[in-house]
Amino acid sequence: MRKIGHFIICSTLLMLSLAGCQRLDNIDYSPKQSPETFLQNQHWIKIGAGNFSFIWSQPSSTLIVYFVGLLTMYVGYTFLRHSNQQQAKLWWGIGLLLTGLGALFAGTSYQAFGYEIKCAGRASCTWTSWWEIIYMLLSVPGMNAFLIATAHTNAKGNFRKAMIVYAIINTLAYSLLLMYGALQAVKWQVSFDFMSLVSLPSVLFLLLLHGITYAKHKDKMNLLLLNTWLIFVLVGLTYGLSLHLGITASLWQNGIWFTENDVLHLGMIGWVYYIHKKTTNVVIVLN
Repeated sequence: MRKIGHFIICSTLLMLSLAGCQRLDNIDYSPKQSPETFLQNQHWIKIGAGNFSFIWSQPSSTLIVYFVGLLTMYVGYTFLRHSNQQQAKLWWGIGLLLTGLGALFAGTSYQAFGYEIKCAGRASCTWTSWWEIIYMLLSVPGMNAFLIATAHTNAKGNFRKAMIVYAIINTLAYSLLLMYGALQAVKWQVSFDFMSLVSLPSVLFLLLLHGITYAKHKDKMNLLLLNTWLIFVLVGLTYGLSLHLGITASLWQNGIWFTENDVLHLGMIGWVYYIHKKTTNVVIVLN
């Protein structure tokens, strides 16, 4: 398992070292978006002191997503602090730490400094950034850490090994595809949709596994973990519905800044809070 951690750390450092590469900047919005249009489509504040100034994009959304990140990392720390050398709790903690850290990277580029990172000093804004690449590089391993945790609560023998091997392969394959997409400016491979598609099999598998196990044993742990992933799916579906309905543009026309990303992040707060209150002390490792 240490090899996975080393790979993630090295890959993250590689992404940071490549932050000066310009290839990713070739991916533009479609249609192209000027810095002026970028600001017109969102709430922003200009902050300055003397000769120093910057645009703070989406202030309210920034506070929400940063809170998600910090809360998730705190709950991850709680799992680690109470792990007592239990592999399931250890991997839940790792998954939450990676997910929370990813949220901080995401909030920096999608929200807080989106204008400064993707638009400032350019004729047209870029569609993504290395901050967002690092967010994705952390998020998929985070999901696979949850899968490894479940391998220690709901599987034994070869079944457990198969789950862990899948998690490792999925992490490595996605990370390589993501880095290739970033270096070659392949839009689909660096998209949120592709990341979600890669993670979807794990989420569906966790729902199925906990559902079947609870149906057989009627145990508290699997009921709470089943609810955990049902809430996660519900949050995703609510986000998708909000995106389909175009609530951001509709509300912004009336001077109200509240986005589908805010819907997602508020839902994630509820999801993490449920994990913290309900599952921290019920995760039991199979022998």
